[in-house]
Amino acid sequence: MQAHIPASLLRPGPPPASHPRRAAAYGLASNEERQTVPGSGATLVELKPGDRIEIENIEGGQRCEILAAHPDGRLDCGLIGARADSPAAGLRAMLLSPLAGLDKLKKGLIRRNMDLSDAHALTLFGTESPAGDRATFTAQAPGWIIVAAPGGEMDPEAQDTTTPLRVTVRRKEARARNRFALPDPLADPLQNFRIASATAQSYFVRAGEFIQIMDIDGRQCTDFQCFDARKVDRGDYLPLSVTTSRTIQGHAYPMPGLHGKYFDHDNTALVEVVQDTCGRHDAFALACSSKYYDDIGYPGHPNCSDNFNGALATYGIPGRKGWMAANFFFNTSVDAHGVLLADEPWSRPGDYVLLRALTDLICVSSACPDDTSPANGWDLTDIHVRTYSGEERFSRAVAWRALPDEDPVMTRESAFHQNFAELTSDFVEYRGFWLPNAFPQTDPVESYWACREDVVVIDLSALRKFEVTGPDAEALLNWVLTRDVEKLGTGQVVYSAMCYPHGGMLDDGTLFRLGPTNFRWIGGSDEGGVWMREQAQALGLNVMIRASTDQMHNLAVQGPKSRELVSEIVWTAPHRTPAAELDWFRFTIGRIGGPDGVPVVLSRTGYTGELGYEIFCHPKDGDAVFRAVWEAGQAHGIRPMGLAGLDLVRIEAGLVFAGYDFSDQTDPFEAGIGFTVPLKSKTADFVGREALLRRKEHPARKFVGVEIEGQEPVAHGDCLRIGRAQIGEICSAMRSPRTGQLIALARVDVAHAEPGTAVEIGQLDGHLKRYSARLTTFPHYDPRKERPRS
Repeated sequence: MQAHIPASLLRPGPPPASHPRRAAAYGLASNEERQTVPGSGATLVELKPGDRIEIENIEGGQRCEILAAHPDGRLDCGLIGARADSPAAGLRAMLLSPLAGLDKLKKGLIRRNMDLSDAHALTLFGTESPAGDRATFTAQAPGWIIVAAPGGEMDPEAQDTTTPLRVTVRRKEARARNRFALPDPLADPLQNFRIASATAQSYFVRAGEFIQIMDIDGRQCTDFQCFDARKVDRGDYLPLSVTTSRTIQGHAYPMPGLHGKYFDHDNTALVEVVQDTCGRHDAFALACSSKYYDDIGYPGHPNCSDNFNGALATYGIPGRKGWMAANFFFNTSVDAHGVLLADEPWSRPGDYVLLRALTDLICVSSACPDDTSPANGWDLTDIHVRTYSGEERFSRAVAWRALPDEDPVMTRESAFHQNFAELTSDFVEYRGFWLPNAFPQTDPVESYWACREDVVVIDLSALRKFEVTGPDAEALLNWVLTRDVEKLGTGQVVYSAMCYPHGGMLDDGTLFRLGPTNFRWIGGSDEGGVWMREQAQALGLNVMIRASTDQMHNLAVQGPKSRELVSEIVWTAPHRTPAAELDWFRFTIGRIGGPDGVPVVLSRTGYTGELGYEIFCHPKDGDAVFRAVWEAGQAHGIRPMGLAGLDLVRIEAGLVFAGYDFSDQTDPFEAGIGFTVPLKSKTADFVGREALLRRKEHPARKFVGVEIEGQEPVAHGDCLRIGRAQIGEICSAMRSPRTGQLIALARVDVAHAEPGTAVEIGQLDGHLKRYSARLTTFPHYDPRKERPRS
């Protein structure tokens, strides 16, 4: 007798499929390819008959030059059904410029016999082209297309920045398995081979040579192991040890920079990581082994350890049942309970790790065969390996993506990098830039005192800059920012928050007004520019939002003697405000080196709580600007300040930092910058206003200062407790050189936010280790902002 299932419990119809929304790299159709041409950049794409090419003016206002060439190198725009209409002057100028960074393209043109000395191009778009403007072409024959986004040096006052173009190719023939096309080599390869899915291959690399290990299709793990070849000759088979590497370097896995090497059990450095476009790898698990598959019910399953044994037998290296390895692209972590977690990799098609051999090496790489878990995204694919001569030069870099759907941008150096590199080798990656962290001759505490008593120079080029122009520029900014932009005069600067509709903060930053319809937003994130563009499009506003981060780098000159310094070096025209007379949160246009010198924008702004200025210039002028500041500063006791020192002065001054003091889960009131939200006086509506009214009337948390007993360090994320209950958490913390006391910025429940409230800071599990503390007002230093106003 069959049991009857009540109709209320029956799930009708077939089961729904699992199709999570993924980043654009995985959302492309099997016949689609996409890449971004940066402003002042160019790219070369191979075409076959019937391929369709779409070029998008992402941010608007960017001119485009297109050249096409047959396989023998003959230039002919007829290949894409078009006709050249002007000389390719923009592309030629970029190819001749040492600043454009087009060496790879130059080699590609030479390799394909393309002579651009008298080339003509098809010109698309213009300065008035709106964001999202598109053009489409179809390849009539096989060949190549060059897409360039030309432009000159941005005038800081004119706002004539260059912006990116997006190239999408829809192939007539869809890709087959292992479908993503390999990018051009980084240089001429010495070895160039494919590791087929579920196999491994060994290879020899000489000291100084480079090894590029590529994930062709994305979400495919590859185990890497290597041995000092001279030790193997002696019968010493000591493999790369991730445990030794973690211990020596204090990192879960090596990354480009100071902590970038893998060692063997004898503490011998074998390889260093030079570039990494993924940044998520395993450092805890072995390469998969037969025992792993046996224990989960898959006896006889292919595995990386056995594949390693077979590949290494050629070199006489004894096999093992389970190999330790650098498991590139394998996404693992250890949770608070000590459990090893694994999920699908973060790697996208074309991601790679570039290593440099530090001694002669016997290497082995695999394409992991695990199809029993998400470890390879449930789709086993190949791995590709290339090696390059030690004579090549590759900069240390990781990949930065402004948004998950964006193409990666490798870490770049600011206009002032070489100047700071003469003073330190301690650089850290910050939002796609290498920025100095600390200096051997001026440690963070010394730079703190120099900032409080004399003057310091800081590289803040990683700040994101956006040129907001057009008839509706003011209306848009008044809508997306909490401040009343209508009250901002030309030459003025205002600090503001940018919020989502629910009141959570997207970014904070400063807005410069250059004219009636000309503004410059300087914030911490690329998301701010994307958000402004989305809002402008949704509202149908006539406004252009173009990134100028790579066209305008900035030095901060901060400290009581900063006015004297900048007044000595910045010349201003008679109709401009002189540097010495510049008021707080104002800017002026000037030059360094007299009337014919380097053009700069000088603002009286900063992030230190001291009197200070920021100098903005085009990257080509970075060396001249730095040297002028540095030489003039010698008489004033100038010192360099890195991010470590900057953290000390900004925390003490109560200046908030994204990711520590605010996020999209905190509103401006909870971040201690409620003064940026003039709910009573701003008559225009803005994004998040209703939510902020509600949050202000019914606050849940408050931003406070904390003074901590003792000298044990506390850190972001440490809990604040009263008894057993957690009532808040530390946002930022430091030991003040001025008072010798540990202080912090924290967010606490409003029920316990009164200054003087006794609390305890918990560590370990929040209960096993406690520090006594009390809540205070903030800032801890100069609460009335008298010093920056001075």
